[in-house]
Amino acid sequence: MSTVAVIGAGITGLTAAFCLKRHGIPVTVYESSERVGGVIRSVRADGYLAEFGPNTILETSPRIKQLVRDSGLESRRLDPAPEASARYVVRYRRPIEMPASPLGFLTTRLFTAKAKLAVLREPFVPRRRDGKEESVAEFVVRRLGREFLDHAIDALVAGIYAGEPSKLSVPQAFPKLGQLEARYGSLIKGQIFGARERKRRGEVAKDRAGKLSFDEGLQVLPDTLRDRLGDAVVLNTEVRALAQTASGWRLALSQRGQELSAEHSAVIYTGTAFRLAQLTLETEASLSLNSFAEIRYPPVASVVLGFRRQDVEHPCQGFGMLIPRVEGFKILGTIFSSSLFPNRAPQGHLTLTSYIGGERYPQLASLPSRELVELTCADLRVLLGVRGAPTFQHTVFYPQAIPQYNVGYGRYREFMGQIENRAPGLFFAGHYRDGISVGDSIVSGCNVAERVQQYLKAVSVSPATAKNWEQKDVDETQPSQRLIGED
Repeated sequence: MSTVAVIGAGITGLTAAFCLKRHGIPVTVYESSERVGGVIRSVRADGYLAEFGPNTILETSPRIKQLVRDSGLESRRLDPAPEASARYVVRYRRPIEMPASPLGFLTTRLFTAKAKLAVLREPFVPRRRDGKEESVAEFVVRRLGREFLDHAIDALVAGIYAGEPSKLSVPQAFPKLGQLEARYGSLIKGQIFGARERKRRGEVAKDRAGKLSFDEGLQVLPDTLRDRLGDAVVLNTEVRALAQTASGWRLALSQRGQELSAEHSAVIYTGTAFRLAQLTLETEASLSLNSFAEIRYPPVASVVLGFRRQDVEHPCQGFGMLIPRVEGFKILGTIFSSSLFPNRAPQGHLTLTSYIGGERYPQLASLPSRELVELTCADLRVLLGVRGAPTFQHTVFYPQAIPQYNVGYGRYREFMGQIENRAPGLFFAGHYRDGISVGDSIVSGCNVAERVQQYLKAVSVSPATAKNWEQKDVDETQPSQRLIGED
């Protein structure tokens, strides 16, 4: 019987394995660490629930709701409080609520009159026709002006990718922006006229999508998928090499110092790009994975702090705040975690989750925990009126946090497709290919499971198909837009 190996027990790998198992396909998930979930990590301590990776999932696809339902988690799902919809961007060294309506945009203090006029002129800015791949900074300045870049988009990019607008690629990191301009000639027109198409496809715009979590945090989802998969998940097992065989693939494994091997009909790689580059690949075609080591992953530190409610001047009712570089603070942004969902902090307390590092200040992310807490508290004193010492604190350092879809990133995606076609039965999925958010990863896992099913079905009909297999229907899920702690 055909079996599938999944490399990586992050949310993409677990989703793919879960979908395959539900269709009766035997699967084994190989995870090099001692836990599942990847960057999703929820910890309950001292009455606080701390999220060290994402805080929410944006429900932009029906596949996300289906996964929650199929895994039996509907009763544990939590939707955010209605008052948690407000988002803030820092200007004049204070968080200012982002406008939620055209009237709110015209009256907000977040932008000057000059910037507002630039946005109103956007529908009349000619579209770019020379085919040049633009950075986010080039695109925004051309269509919306410098102030909008410095005081809004810079903060957004830091919150989504922990990235740099002058490096990130529009078609790779924010493809829908480029598509709106190409199709409608304007971002504003595209938002208006594209709503009908999104509804027809069953999609929801990012700014209107519902958020969700679970009673004990996002860790509930990967833990539940692992329980559903049972013995199919093998921890503390590193895949070191892949060798193509006449019947499929042979994996060279290292498990607690012991060298092992396993045979499978197909392989799905769902780990990180830098670990992909470390894999040895033996195929009939001469293929090397070394180039994936070039993909940039900046370091990020997550700093979760608890405070007495009376020691924080700002109401912190909303999702959180983003901070542009020009404001001069060290933290990239802060999520008002305990305002989103219940039971995230003890009665009379609140939880604030902040992020430091990224492409803006990579040298700060690796500071000792004590210094990270001091830096964060110093910024929060100015921004939110925090007084006194935190009643809870925990930091997590991610040396390589988020893949940067910089200008030229398309060549890596193209190469993945070439490898899949030249080495049939090997599939790539996950945040380094299909978008960096939890929602993107879930959809990526669902899609790759379908592609594998198609492959196995074709091979079972005609084994010779494997040699000439070509993936023609690869679903390149578009990257979503999120805060660092948000899907």
